[in-house]
Amino acid sequence: MAVYQSPGVYVKELPGGSKPIEGVGTAIAAFVGFTEKGPTGVATRISNWGDYTRTFGAFVGGYATPLAIYGYFDNGGGAAYIVRVNSDEKAPAPVALLPGSSDAALKSLRARALDSGAQVSIEVAPASEASDETFRLVVRGPDGATEEYDNVTLKKGKGNVLTEVKARSKLITLEEVSTEGSLVERKPATGTYALAVAEAAPTEVDTNGFTGDVAARTGVAGLEAIEEVTMLIAPDVMPLQAMGALTMDQAVGIQLALVSHAERLADRVAILDTPPGLSAQDAFNWRRDTLKVDSSYATLYYPWVKVIDPASRQPVFMPPSAFMAGIWGRNDDSRGVHKAPANEPVRGALDVQLQLTTQEQELLNPVGVNCIRVFPRGGVRVWGARTLALVDPEFKYLNVRRLFNFIKSSILQGTQWAVFEPNDVLLWAKLRRNTSAFLTRVWRDGALFGVTPDEAFYVKCDAETNPQEVIEAGQVVVEIGLAPVRPAEFVIFNIRQIAPGEGAGGA
Repeated sequence: MAVYQSPGVYVKELPGGSKPIEGVGTAIAAFVGFTEKGPTGVATRISNWGDYTRTFGAFVGGYATPLAIYGYFDNGGGAAYIVRVNSDEKAPAPVALLPGSSDAALKSLRARALDSGAQVSIEVAPASEASDETFRLVVRGPDGATEEYDNVTLKKGKGNVLTEVKARSKLITLEEVSTEGSLVERKPATGTYALAVAEAAPTEVDTNGFTGDVAARTGVAGLEAIEEVTMLIAPDVMPLQAMGALTMDQAVGIQLALVSHAERLADRVAILDTPPGLSAQDAFNWRRDTLKVDSSYATLYYPWVKVIDPASRQPVFMPPSAFMAGIWGRNDDSRGVHKAPANEPVRGALDVQLQLTTQEQELLNPVGVNCIRVFPRGGVRVWGARTLALVDPEFKYLNVRRLFNFIKSSILQGTQWAVFEPNDVLLWAKLRRNTSAFLTRVWRDGALFGVTPDEAFYVKCDAETNPQEVIEAGQVVVEIGLAPVRPAEFVIFNIRQIAPGEGAGGA
């Protein structure tokens, strides 16, 4: 208590009785993957695509992360953290992706120069003994070196182009990119392809670069120190698995590390991808037998989306996770975190890798596979908003999980002032008042169900929740009950015939 000894007027500032709780951000993404340049291992914050290019470079062949982040910002995403996992050990070799004859977006073969400094081109031409499956491959290297492989095919056995090149070539290595479709569809398209763009995708990946270490603040584990992150994405994982740089067990292991991280911190959600080229039944089997996850802190999207690569100006298929994260941000800005991030257009998407039917989605939706579908009048749209929670029905919807994350984090940050305050009825009243005021704002935004605040939530902090033994333990307990708004996932109209003149009250 102040002591006054000299006559006069004294003015003091006193703390206000109200300490309002402010809502935290709900759409801050963290990307873990390969980039052209930039700091390695540690998380770096960016605000837009310009920030990304200045710090991490441009698009790079073989890396999914740059194009994924471009799609994230294009779909309305805001600030994000980038964790670069490159090893930067050796210069990449020049490569060329040869498109299939049926669809330029489906790559047939990948050719990689044996000499990283060599200028090599490949010509695909009709075979001398022409058939639907055969073709001629001509490889041209430095100093006029030429290799010719005539009447080769993708069919296993005699005349297989991979076997022939492996046995004879001194200029390139050749590998098959996709095994989807018939041999005729996968046969490389006629044309000349220069191995001029360096593909940086590694042939082997150290998974420790992804998982990281919390003490060193690297990889996924290092994101534990960044409290504002709410979304986790690793766009390179499934593309690397498709290229053979990761085994399926390694790829799923990285995904499980994302989920474990999200569950442990309980304030963020991992957005996962399926492997490319799966049928609906294959996607269901992969979800059931391989990705054995039961968690409300993770979600899964399928199938991949077709977009234009701004670097090559060619269509490519991309894992959808980063595009979905951008949609989450756009949805939060326009409607709020309580609105399910579904029935939203995917900006920049030309098509999907597989156009799903309603019956196929009926197979996938119950196991938490959120489908991306194409509608004649709606374009490419997200048509699912479920988590990967299979046992707990309370958190099967994404918007419910994300709303609870938002409320938990907001209360956590907005009540730090209460630590070490006298644990008495005055403190209990302040906590009740401030928490109720915050939840009333959340209710007014439409996030809680109820005609009045009393129907939407309750806050209890009194002698019942804080008996003497709790006070003696240095604790103050506040109990909160919430009635979240759930999405109208199934809109049902019951229609019947009526007799002329029969109204709604007719027999």
